[in-house]
Amino acid sequence: MLPFIGYILFGIANIYLFSLAIKQLPTATAFAVWTATTLIFIKVAELAFFHQRISWIEVFFMMLIMVGILGLKIYAVQAE
Repeated sequence: MLPFIGYILFGIANIYLFSLAIKQLPTATAFAVWTATTLIFIKVAELAFFHQRISWIEVFFMMLIMVGILGLKIYAVQAE
């Protein structure tokens, strides 16, 4: 029952925090950043809790995700 309660609480927090993000960023940029950040956190959780190995190619692609996030943040057209 505890994982289910955690899932519900984190889901509510996710929706609330994402709604705050789209107030300050264009929706497409906010969604891309939110999704990429989630993927990075899932990989970190795999490493921490399930003791899975990580390859250099996975690190490379996660860095590409981070470069994409920075590119979207820096070069996104600001709403007027």
